[in-house]
Amino acid sequence: MYIAFALTIAYLLGAVPFSLLIARLAGVRDLRQIGSGNLGATNVWRAAGPVAGMSVFLADIGKGAAAVFAALIILPSHTPMLLALAGLAAVLGHVFPIYLGFRGGKGAATGLGVMFMLQPLATLAALVVFLLVALVWRYVSLASICGALALFVAVVVQEHVLKLAVPDFDFYLTALLALLIIITHRQNVVRLIRGTENRFSFSSRSPKVGSHV
Repeated sequence: MYIAFALTIAYLLGAVPFSLLIARLAGVRDLRQIGSGNLGATNVWRAAGPVAGMSVFLADIGKGAAAVFAALIILPSHTPMLLALAGLAAVLGHVFPIYLGFRGGKGAATGLGVMFMLQPLATLAALVVFLLVALVWRYVSLASICGALALFVAVVVQEHVLKLAVPDFDFYLTALLALLIIITHRQNVVRLIRGTENRFSFSSRSPKVGSHV
């Protein structure tokens, strides 16, 4: 019963649509009708400006971390498997939110928050990769995929090179998250290959409906 409750709470936390809520507070009536329609920080940044975009990014990270923290509190015996499952539930909640007909964001920021709680060292390395790719090439989609893959590599290095113990289920979770983030960014991958993916701009100019984020 505790397990089901913890996983449900994790999912519901992950499903909170901070992007939609913060965008509305910033004057964007329906984020789903702006830009790519994606419920993520990048689309909010472009539609409502950097303050709103960064707020969404931090909120999405926070709800991933909060889901794992809630599992730590709720579960009498919080094994690595259960914490990893709670983290996965939060990310799935973000991607498939019950509040919005199971159509949500792409999971990168929420996954970042989850993994900060479980594997902070590897996650920090992945965040550095994300930021470098985003700053150099200015493709957030590419940065998200590279960051997810870097997290998987960092966990492997941590276990086999640095000889720092990593629970098996944390390893499995990083692999699942990398796969999930590639899948949720599959249309971006196609546009990257075709050379039609939009680069990220630090301006707050609102995008037109149908532009890609």
